[in-house]
Amino acid sequence: MLTRLLSNDLPRSRVLAVVLVLLLLALAGAPFLIHGVKALDVAAKILVFIVLVASFDLLLGYTGIVSFAHTMFFGIGAYGVAVAATRMGPGWGALLVGTLCALALSFVLALAIGLFSLRVRAIFFSMITLAFAAAFQTLASQLSEVTGGEDGLTFKMPEVLSPSFQWSQTPLFGVSLDGRLLCYYLLFVLALVLFLALLRIVNSPFGRVLQAIRENEFRAEAIGYRVVVYRTISSILSALFATLAGAMLAIWLRYNGPDTTLSFEIMLDVLLIVVIGGMGTIYGAAVGAALFLVAQSYLQDLLKLASDAVAGVPWLAALLSPDRWLLWLGLLFVLSVYHFPTGVVGRLRALRTRAPVRAVPPIAGGKTGESRSLQGDIC
Repeated sequence: MLTRLLSNDLPRSRVLAVVLVLLLLALAGAPFLIHGVKALDVAAKILVFIVLVASFDLLLGYTGIVSFAHTMFFGIGAYGVAVAATRMGPGWGALLVGTLCALALSFVLALAIGLFSLRVRAIFFSMITLAFAAAFQTLASQLSEVTGGEDGLTFKMPEVLSPSFQWSQTPLFGVSLDGRLLCYYLLFVLALVLFLALLRIVNSPFGRVLQAIRENEFRAEAIGYRVVVYRTISSILSALFATLAGAMLAIWLRYNGPDTTLSFEIMLDVLLIVVIGGMGTIYGAAVGAALFLVAQSYLQDLLKLASDAVAGVPWLAALLSPDRWLLWLGLLFVLSVYHFPTGVVGRLRALRTRAPVRAVPPIAGGKTGESRSLQGDIC
């Protein structure tokens, strides 16, 4: 049952399996394990970024396409929900209409980008997607009547998802059972379903073809696969999943603006998470997103504790100042890439596949166990 659920793509490493199970349990029990608004907000963003990064890994890790327009589709999903909720009011109908309209727009744009751009070389395709993303961000900032401009849109969710809604007056393990908690578990279920769907896609025959195109597109074309068609479908699927991730973020924040979903910094964060977690491994999106967002959210608090602890040494306290958290965050990522060139998931799987070489006793004719082993490998 578990094998089918994971699409026959098991972690293939006991350590990785333990990490994934702990991460799943931590996200499932986050509201009860660590109390506080910040902790719940970090957990919700991890859920959103798992879907966003996994959808980008479908492009980069499995198809070999470098696109800088991924946050554009992320923003379309968020703006779809925001605009619909603003115009139609807080209701499930607004969420459904906004999400469907966003998916339709993302489908059209991804199809256009795919058909007109995927025939060019990789670097030119990347530049085209960057131009699309920059143009859409400018458009979102200027269409203030629709998108709210630079100020963005603040809207209301259905009452059952509102923090003021109490569906039980009795707290559970000290946690208030309100709409905010229900909203979090809605995101948790959506993220889990979308993650498993992406895992199914990359382990299907379609996903195998994408990997073949990534390794050698000319050979894949020679075999009979239409590379442009497969790349276009991959781009569309990736865009649709990114759109759903944007809708999830808008539902959680009840706000959206250009800097919230369309910023180029988010695109850089996604690239970093893919590299840290491991390209070409959907599991890497989960591990990388958790590591990145936890480090990004709590590094300043840790630096403040460290700076106060060494207050007697002025130069060291200044070096560990919370204001320099970006410096330490960058250093941590450089070290992680240096020590984990294939990402955390790739490294753990590589350790699992390393098997000790067992000595084989000599056989007749003076052949050593080593030569016998080599003959067996060749055969």
